[in-house]
Amino acid sequence: MKVLAFNCSPKMDKGSTALILTPFLEGMRGPGAEVELLYTKKLKINPCQGCFNCWLKTPGKCFQDDDMNMLYPKLHEADIWVFATPVYVDGVSGPMKNLIDRMIPLLQPFFELRDGHCRHVVRQGHKYGKVVLVSNCGFWEMDNFDPLLAHMKAFCRNGAKEFRGALLRPHGEALRPMMEMGAPVNDILEAAKEAGRQLVTEGEMSAETQATVSRELMPLEMYVQVANQGFQQALDALEKK
Repeated sequence: MKVLAFNCSPKMDKGSTALILTPFLEGMRGPGAEVELLYTKKLKINPCQGCFNCWLKTPGKCFQDDDMNMLYPKLHEADIWVFATPVYVDGVSGPMKNLIDRMIPLLQPFFELRDGHCRHVVRQGHKYGKVVLVSNCGFWEMDNFDPLLAHMKAFCRNGAKEFRGALLRPHGEALRPMMEMGAPVNDILEAAKEAGRQLVTEGEMSAETQATVSRELMPLEMYVQVANQGFQQALDALEKK
C-alpha cells in the first residue's frame, strides 16, 4: 500500500499540525504501508492558470514547469492521499489550495453522471483511492472545521476519491505547551498512531479514535484566558525591544 502525505503547514514539522500527522504516519508504517511525506513549503507549485491546456492541448499534462510534474506520477500511484493543514481563514492553507487546484490534469474535461450528479471523468490509469484529512485549529470549537470538511468531501466526490475521515485537533495551539509541561495528553498522540494503523489494516479509522484525537484539552473560558495572556506577553516583549 502506497501512501502520499502532504504537510501543508508553513511551519512544517515544527507546527501543531505535525504533532498529529507524525504519529498518524508512524501508525501507517507499522503494518507495512509505504509512506512518503512531502512539505508544500519546499515545493514549487504555481497557481493554476485556468487555461485548460491540460485537458485540450496536452491532455494530462500542465504547461507549467514546476514540481507538479514530479508529483503527478506519485498521485496516480498512491492508494491513500493524506492532506495535513492548519485551518486558514476557515479553509486550507494557500499552498495546499494551489496543490489541489493543480490536480485538474488527473481528470478529463468530459462529464459523466455519478450518483445522479454531474462530475468529470477520471483520467485512465488514476487510482480510485482514499483521502484522509489531518487538521489543527487555533479556535476552541469543533465546528470551526466544518467549512474545511465540506471542501475536502466535495473534492473527493469530484475526484472520485473515497473520503475516509479526519483527525481534527481543535484548540491545538495548547497541545505542545501541555506536552512540554508534562500534562496527560499522550492518549491523543497514541490515538493518532492507532488511527494510522486502523486505516491500513481495517480500511477505516474508528469514531472513538478520532474523538480521542479531538478531545477537550481545557475548558473554553480557560483557553481564551490563557491564549490572550500569551498574546499580550508577546506584544509586551516586542514593545520592550
